[in-house]
Amino acid sequence: MLAPAHALLLAALALPALYVLWLSVTDSSYGSGGGFVGWANYAAIWDDRYFWRALRNTLIVIHIVIYAELVLATVMAVVFAGVRRRRLLISVILMPYAISEVVAVVIWKFLMDPDIGAVARPLALLGLPELHWASDPAAGLALVSVVSIWLHLPFSFLLIFAAVLGVPKELHEAASVDGAGAGARFRHVVLPAILPTVLVALVFRYIVAFRLFSEVWLLTGGGPARTTEVLAIYLYKQAFSYANFGQGAAAGWAMVVASLLFAAGYLKLLHRRSFARG
Repeated sequence: MLAPAHALLLAALALPALYVLWLSVTDSSYGSGGGFVGWANYAAIWDDRYFWRALRNTLIVIHIVIYAELVLATVMAVVFAGVRRRRLLISVILMPYAISEVVAVVIWKFLMDPDIGAVARPLALLGLPELHWASDPAAGLALVSVVSIWLHLPFSFLLIFAAVLGVPKELHEAASVDGAGAGARFRHVVLPAILPTVLVALVFRYIVAFRLFSEVWLLTGGGPARTTEVLAIYLYKQAFSYANFGQGAAAGWAMVVASLLFAAGYLKLLHRRSFARG
């Protein structure tokens, strides 16, 4: 009975992944099937300073995005759990999921335009420094982080909000009887109960954030001078701008390995807290 589902997963996931793995050990390009070159493509990206810059930028952005997003989602979930008429507020939080990612990034691009942006100009009038994200790599990565948080906050919020609502009321009542304040109840009752869900959200966001592409491509294109390039942009340029499918595929597998290595610790912690006793 499970065979059709297994076959579908094999066709949709395993076979393309194996094909990309084969490409990563060939010199494939347009009009050429490519010959076997072994680990040459991996050695080439290892020696490429743009690859290491893209990896560094990716790690910086995803760590800013993930932890800021989880903190915001947790705070909002706890606050909203204590609000009675919260349907409108939840609808506002979920709005980014109703907008195409490309459209959302373009909207943010116009909002933060230093000359005409509806958000950038008022900030400048208040005396705040202008955010020249198109020419300043740090400002560009900062704006990418803000847009990515805004786009994906609903996912983390929904998971954590459901976990907060699932905390038994008896635990809150017992903590109140013992004299615990709001902060103590959060630390000793709510946080331990929702921690497995927070870890699940963190692992999923790690994996998704490593594929960061649209925000960077539409805002900066990886510029200026490839200083805001992330791994997905590096992969795209190697494969489709420079017609080097082998190095592009090698970069793709490097992304997979890197994301698994960084998520492995959290997966181990999640297993220890949630499944080890079972």
